[in-house]
Amino acid sequence: MRIELATEPSAPDHLNEDFVSVTLPASGQGGSLVLLDGVTPPQGPSGCEHSVPWFTARLGGALAELSVSREDLTLREILSLSILRTAEVHRTSCDLSHPRTPQSTVVLARWDDAALEYLVLSDSVLLLEDSDGTVVPVLDDRLDRLPPHIDELRAGVRALPEGSPERAAAASAYVDGVEALRNAPGGFFTAAADPSVAGLAVTGSVPRARLRAFAAVTDGAGRWVEVFSEGTWADLFRLLRAKGPQSLVDQVRAMEATTRVSGKQHDDATAALLEP
Repeated sequence: MRIELATEPSAPDHLNEDFVSVTLPASGQGGSLVLLDGVTPPQGPSGCEHSVPWFTARLGGALAELSVSREDLTLREILSLSILRTAEVHRTSCDLSHPRTPQSTVVLARWDDAALEYLVLSDSVLLLEDSDGTVVPVLDDRLDRLPPHIDELRAGVRALPEGSPERAAAASAYVDGVEALRNAPGGFFTAAADPSVAGLAVTGSVPRARLRAFAAVTDGAGRWVEVFSEGTWADLFRLLRAKGPQSLVDQVRAMEATTRVSGKQHDDATAALLEP
């Protein structure tokens, strides 16, 4: 079995808010992949005394354990229980109703000899390679389908001179507009403290006989496609197969160093490739 992982923080002196793990149970029957991208909150209070890496470590650990120990539960049930378990750890010390409470995207995959089940929440991506070589991206695209006024706010930012006070004010209004739609009707959803969000995740399964390999990337690594337009998701998968996840991260870092990026210039980047 081939398992390759790569993860890097946005800068050497920053904590990595991503989480990735592969769990192979002692029974030898299948396994699970967990990939999380912690949400960096805007400046200001979050209602929580804990960091985003603290949150992703605990949520990721719960997902990894439950995905192989509770075969009787669906992936949505596992995510719900993991969110609840994590919330209980800091419910008494933190305001978990705060919109900026620690949270993350989720990719969860579990496989055995019969099938691979998957769950995707928010903008990390799962890539499935069919036995004929076709690559199918599994996406939760709600961030790309926000109300029209968000596009108008974004266009307003881009129309103003870089470095100007007007652009800074417009960018702040855009961020506030997006944040108002986080975990809200008509917006997009992440794993925070509400276990019911698991019911909104994208889920499915594919027969193992049809699955040659699969991969997962956080949006920091997915910039290769979505920001720098180096190719399609299928092209990214072929890069992972040929050169490995670290090569993808290295290429993204090189492009970040030479290209102006809207928003964060650098982001935590994580990629995983598995051939079960």
